[in-house]
Amino acid sequence: MKPENEQLINDFLAHADDLGDEIVADVEEMLGVVPFIFSILRDRPESFALSTLADYRFSRPASLDAKTAELIAVAAAASAGADSCLKVHIGAALKEGASRDEILDVILITAMIGKTRILASSLRRFREVCGDGRRAGE
Repeated sequence: MKPENEQLINDFLAHADDLGDEIVADVEEMLGVVPFIFSILRDRPESFALSTLADYRFSRPASLDAKTAELIAVAAAASAGADSCLKVHIGAALKEGASRDEILDVILITAMIGKTRILASSLRRFREVCGDGRRAGE
């Protein structure tokens, strides 16, 4: 790495602990809660600042309004089976103006896609082993 880039990174990381405090405050404002994983990850201020700053930026892209971003987070958390994240992002979606019906529909769409994924994979294996059920000549 070029020395000037290394210096920029070092200057940034010199403020990692203060940045971490600001990130925690911003995330608490955004989500209404501080994720429990933060309490452990804060033990590594430099990694915490770099990782959560990226996550913070990803979670609120300029191309999406906050409500849409939170509804996507609800779908992703549901799909991943991340129950604690799901609870947090349902609350954040409500905070950003999503209705109960919108959140429920997002969960139902997510479940439908999950079911389809399971069926597509499982039924391909079923057909390989059991055949397609057609009789010869049909």
